Amino acid sequence: MNNGPLLLFLLSFGHLCIDLAQGALPALLPYLKDCFSLSYTVTGSILLAAHLTSSVIQPLFGYVTDRRPFPSLLILGCLVSGIGIALIPNSPSFAWLIAFVMFMGLGTAAFHPEGFKATACIASVKRATGMSFFSVGGNLGFAVGAPAAIFLVSRYGLPGAAALLIPAAAAAALFVPALPHIRKRIADVAALPPSPVENGVRRPVYAVSLIVLIVVFRSWTQLGLVAFLPFLYREELASNPEFVAALLFLFLGAGTVGTLAGGPIADRIGHRRMLFFSLALQVPLIFLFLSAHGWVVFALAAAVGATIVSTFSVTIVMAQELFPRRMATASGTIAGFAIGTGGIGVTLLGVVADRYGVPAAVHLINLLPVLGALLAALLPIPWKAGLVRTA
Repeated sequence: MNNGPLLLFLLSFGHLCIDLAQGALPALLPYLKDCFSLSYTVTGSILLAAHLTSSVIQPLFGYVTDRRPFPSLLILGCLVSGIGIALIPNSPSFAWLIAFVMFMGLGTAAFHPEGFKATACIASVKRATGMSFFSVGGNLGFAVGAPAAIFLVSRYGLPGAAALLIPAAAAAALFVPALPHIRKRIADVAALPPSPVENGVRRPVYAVSLIVLIVVFRSWTQLGLVAFLPFLYREELASNPEFVAALLFLFLGAGTVGTLAGGPIADRIGHRRMLFFSLALQVPLIFLFLSAHGWVVFALAAAVGATIVSTFSVTIVMAQELFPRRMATASGTIAGFAIGTGGIGVTLLGVVADRYGVPAAVHLINLLPVLGALLAALLPIPWKAGLVRTA
């Protein structure tokens, strides 16, 4: 019996629950800032702690699981992430807050490399499509996390956000009976001969380095907007929290549509072309979004969110195809190191916000996709064709 679709659905659901906790954290920042009387710079360091934990540890998890598959990390990752987000709103001091944030990041680091690798093995020749489906779970998690956190805090106070543990625990329980099937799929792919690298990509390290930098700028763009939108609309957050929750939901939720569309489009027109045009399109969209008023804000929030996230699965697949025998390491580098460094960008934007105000910091974000598009144009990868033909 072909249980591949069911396993992909479970992996996507686990990804949803992991990233739900990650998505909830930016929405909690205004409440944590007030609770501990923090500056914008120090508030940004909370995200830095969460994402640096993932970025430093995740490639290490990938390296370990490439040498010896460890599907149990799917269970442990969900549990650790869920416990971490439940402890954050109950932190007795700022030091404990940072410790709990880093603990949550450790769960994220454990889950993603094995999740990306398992998805690639299960999806086989339809890797871009399978990776898009897996990524959709993460997009939905980010989208639901922010409004869920605002809903819980606005009704039950900051400790109410501890209820975000429940979906993570449910995902961990569902992975238990699926582990033997996931382990077998990984072993079957590991037994195949290496896939030949085609299309003349002779500098894979250089190529993946550029991809990492592109993802860093993309991550800074997305996380910067997510972190500072609640501050940009702080008056609405106090008087009408549903406004900010809806805005964040549309911004992050549209990433689901972007991810589903991005994979097939990249397969049709080429990964590099898809990456370049996505980054270039972000520049005018972000400018219009930050300048808009009324209902147009919500429409542009969705457009910006979908465009930013549309290449998430594409960059993962590009890295995996450059290093087909080190898929977990490649995935961990992109999803962990590159995406995790978004916390650095938020901290630097916090410095700008403390000195020049939140609007100045937010408008500065629009320079990031410009840099990303320039790097995409330099990728030593064919403009139309794919990288490798997978087994």
